[in-house]
Amino acid sequence: MTEPATISVEPRSMADAPVRIDHRARMEVLLAIMLGLFLSALDQTIVGPVLPRIVGDLHGSDYYTWVVTAYLLTSTVTVPIYGKLSDLFGRKPLLMLGISLFLVGSILSALSQEMWQLILFRGIQGLGAGSLFPISLAIIGDLFTPRERGKYQGLFGAVFGIAFLVGPGLGGFLTDTWSWHWTFLVNVPIGFIALFVIWRLLPNIRHPGAGRNIDYWGVATFTAGLVPILIGLTNAQNGDWGSPGVWGLIGAGALLLVAFVWVESRAAEPMIPLNLFRIPSFSLSMVAVFAAMFGFFGAVIFLPLWFQIVRGASATASGYNLLPFLFGLIGSSIISGQIVSRTGHYKWLVVGALSLAAIGLVLFTNLRADTPLPVVWAWMVVMGIGIGPTMAVFTIIVQNAVPLAKMGAATSDLTLFRQVGGVVGLTFGFTLFRSFLTFDLLKEQFTSAGVPVQIVSAMPSGGSFGGDVAQVGGADPIQQFIAQAPAQVQATLQAYLPNFEQGFHQAFTIALASSLWLGVGTMAVGVIATLLMREEPLRHHFGEEAPAAEEGREAQPRVGAGAAEQV
Repeated sequence: MTEPATISVEPRSMADAPVRIDHRARMEVLLAIMLGLFLSALDQTIVGPVLPRIVGDLHGSDYYTWVVTAYLLTSTVTVPIYGKLSDLFGRKPLLMLGISLFLVGSILSALSQEMWQLILFRGIQGLGAGSLFPISLAIIGDLFTPRERGKYQGLFGAVFGIAFLVGPGLGGFLTDTWSWHWTFLVNVPIGFIALFVIWRLLPNIRHPGAGRNIDYWGVATFTAGLVPILIGLTNAQNGDWGSPGVWGLIGAGALLLVAFVWVESRAAEPMIPLNLFRIPSFSLSMVAVFAAMFGFFGAVIFLPLWFQIVRGASATASGYNLLPFLFGLIGSSIISGQIVSRTGHYKWLVVGALSLAAIGLVLFTNLRADTPLPVVWAWMVVMGIGIGPTMAVFTIIVQNAVPLAKMGAATSDLTLFRQVGGVVGLTFGFTLFRSFLTFDLLKEQFTSAGVPVQIVSAMPSGGSFGGDVAQVGGADPIQQFIAQAPAQVQATLQAYLPNFEQGFHQAFTIALASSLWLGVGTMAVGVIATLLMREEPLRHHFGEEAPAAEEGREAQPRVGAGAAEQV
């Protein structure tokens, strides 16, 4: 079979979606890139619950976090690189390269026999995954006008929701029925279908306005700066901010990112065009998305822990307890896209959505060990409805505000701010949680649960509890606490084990709920950013002029058929 013939396109403005192919082909391409996104999202949800089994089989518990960190590093660092290269050389080859790398990494991960192999191959998976989200969203910008995009970008939130729904159960089923190797191999048929459809139907679009120069120094300094920061933030989740492995790495990374900004300000074709940040809609969207993901990740990671530790649910069951949240997210993501598409307005939609997400977090600050599950589920629905629109609408805002020649870079910047916001939010969330889970809080709750005062008073006081309660597969936190008591009273403490468990569950929940106030604050920052945003009209047709907001944007000349070169 041959690739589709070159399509002649004559847009009147560089700010427009440049490609019109027949409706059926557009829908097939849309399905293919959604499959690519599904691959990335499924990999995160299918592997997580069975990772303790994988690490156990490979005898690599000391390197557990690096299985996650390797994927996180490569998938985050490559996001803006893929976005800029897709502007320079076209979306199609970069997306096919990314999916191919992801599939190679998946196959190699499935064949891993040693822990170092799994870490290396997960890094290769991440190298491919970094392309999937930003390029897929940029392709939607190529194929649809800004007014149309809302209908389809709202589906991306649904894709992530479906992956969260089926991932944990599918991972457990494949592992229990065959082996954990199949949790990686399941990616292969989905990836090949996506590759075939993209190769067969997607035209490759090149924009002469994007230039052809690769910003090698920008790539080098960005990678050298972001990698130590991400490693430092990962190390900080253990609570040891005083370690050189945390502050030293973060500080070194920050200095290198300053050098990156200096390099970009002088580059002919910068990887991250700094002048985009002078466009108010773009810069405010970055702030809002970072703030939203900061608060969102803290809640979505802590809630499964609460179900497992406090309610005694299995890892799989705790994932399914998130269904109300996911239903709210999926529904509001799709509906918000339709609303934007039909009305052309978005500002008050995102203001209301982030406000609702903040209200959902405020509700969760009231969480206690005995909070009825229907109440918890209702809070999840509220928060899910608030988060859903952020998955689609901010992409529409950003793509509507920037020149077409820089749409790939702008979309990848949005993805980068999403991912880094989530990592930073998760790190500070764990830090706050550990600082709130003090010995004094535990002793107070043990006393309330019926442990005799004379026993409680013999336990340590002051400082934070050192139990590694946030790590999957870690030791029993109650037994860790008892082990820190004087040896002569440990046998007595065991007799009150049910009381200790009740008190610990309440203390754990109070610390968790208290740590969510930071997310409430960042959500409020997101609300303020969207309130400051000026709503620019979304264009209805190909060839319409760009919105009036041109601050910081280069003038875009009217061009003829050469505006978009398709290969």
